[in-house]
Amino acid sequence: MAIFKSGNPTLTEKMFDKGSAIEASNQGVMSVRGAINKFGFLMIMLIAGAAFNWNLYASFKQDTMNILMMVGIFGGLITAIAITFKPNWAPFLAPLYGLLEGLFIGGISAIFNAAFATKYPGLVMQAVGLTFGVALAMFLLYNFRIVRATEKFKAVIIASTVGIGIFYLITMVLNLFGVNISFMYDNSLLSIGISLFVTAIAALNLIMDFDMIEQGAERGAPKFMEWYGAFGLLVTIVWLYIEMLKLLSKLGSRD
Repeated sequence: MAIFKSGNPTLTEKMFDKGSAIEASNQGVMSVRGAINKFGFLMIMLIAGAAFNWNLYASFKQDTMNILMMVGIFGGLITAIAITFKPNWAPFLAPLYGLLEGLFIGGISAIFNAAFATKYPGLVMQAVGLTFGVALAMFLLYNFRIVRATEKFKAVIIASTVGIGIFYLITMVLNLFGVNISFMYDNSLLSIGISLFVTAIAALNLIMDFDMIEQGAERGAPKFMEWYGAFGLLVTIVWLYIEMLKLLSKLGSRD
């Protein structure tokens, strides 16, 4: 399948198409509607986890909330890695990923909401609204083919995403050794500019997610790929929300 292109000569498009045909004959084929329905279910799981952890903060159980937030961070990471290497596990692990990410989202949102309750009330709701607004805009741009997921587009977005990931990793490692990269967290124009760039790349990753789902359905990918596509879309939505939260907090702290 084209969506799984690799430099490995054993992972050719013909091999994937053959494997998909065998899988599809046993369990049915992927559809765009199926992927959308499953994404909706994953969103319900995420919202449930987020609401539960947010409520813990509101109930003055911050220690429990912090523990569950850490469980969400590391549990979600482990689950995401497992799904990435074993896409056929997605029907079982994707709902768990949604719930774990919900615990993380609920905790971090409650912390930001409390920190900016006076200076920037409504920060979290604005971040939620902007996230879904941008996601809808990206869908319309893709659906009407205003923005196309060409090979060049994919190469640029993938390279940018990997670069951001490496940059974040280096920053975390330096922090562990006491080196503070202040422009990553302050409200300087440089910091805001970096956040704007990262947010834009996160948004453009949605175009690739939509393309992956559509191409998978067109090529008759096996049914479990609906869960994998929904999982990929949720990963990007969560990333976009976190970047929106960071960007708005930086802008709000400048007032």
